[in-house]
Amino acid sequence: MVEALKKHWPEYLMEAAQIGLFMVSACVFTIFLYHPCSPVVRAIPKEFVRRLLSGSAMGLTLIAIVYSPWGKRSGAHMNPAFTFTFWGLGKIAPWDALFYVAAQFAGGIAGVGMVALAAQSRLAHPAVNYVATVPGQLGAGAAFAAEAGISFILMAVVLFSANRPHLASKTGLLAGACVAAFITFESPLSGMSMNPARSFGSALFPHLWDSLWIYFVAPPLGMLAAAGACLCFQRGAPCAKYHHQNSFRCIFCEFQAGHKMRQTSPDREC
Repeated sequence: MVEALKKHWPEYLMEAAQIGLFMVSACVFTIFLYHPCSPVVRAIPKEFVRRLLSGSAMGLTLIAIVYSPWGKRSGAHMNPAFTFTFWGLGKIAPWDALFYVAAQFAGGIAGVGMVALAAQSRLAHPAVNYVATVPGQLGAGAAFAAEAGISFILMAVVLFSANRPHLASKTGLLAGACVAAFITFESPLSGMSMNPARSFGSALFPHLWDSLWIYFVAPPLGMLAAAGACLCFQRGAPCAKYHHQNSFRCIFCEFQAGHKMRQTSPDREC
């Protein structure tokens, strides 16, 4: 544990900062597009159009983070379900996975908290509601199925594209497109999360605990199912990064190299 902290604390802080920025963007754009006092609400009364704009904004936010220097270095997970899946695939050291998840939760809370301090009643308004993810009119069952479904699709896209040389550098773009499409079309069912840390950060301040279990259980299940399905059709899994075509250090490749050395060492115990 101590060794992991000493070596990889910059990546942990980057993860916290990235999801914090993502949540700041989500809060600001939701206030801008949905608060009754916003001129956008009067200028664009159709909720679907505003959902399309929100999806585009958040998809572009994800893309910007993935291709930023910090995103290229840490891998831009920003999602415990994403990290947990790659840990299950053996691509992340256990302590790195634990500290990534802790950083993601801390960053999600900090991002919403910063906007809450600055925007106050605007973020708390029922039309914005701290950008909380809650089930839509079809209820918890539909929300669970939808969250599992979109999480499956996102992870399948990442594993498929990152494992192919001609698509690997575009994985972040494809993930951003998924986020934009999911917010536009799926968010009426579940609020579109795919991310336990994102949902917890939004639920903490208004104390929305009743349906939080959906966003803790469905995304990991969907992503793990996608990982299992993809391994049936392709050899192995790619490194645990959205973007690997860069010169930044990779703590995941370091882990894989060390793991292989331990496996092939003649001095290892049988």
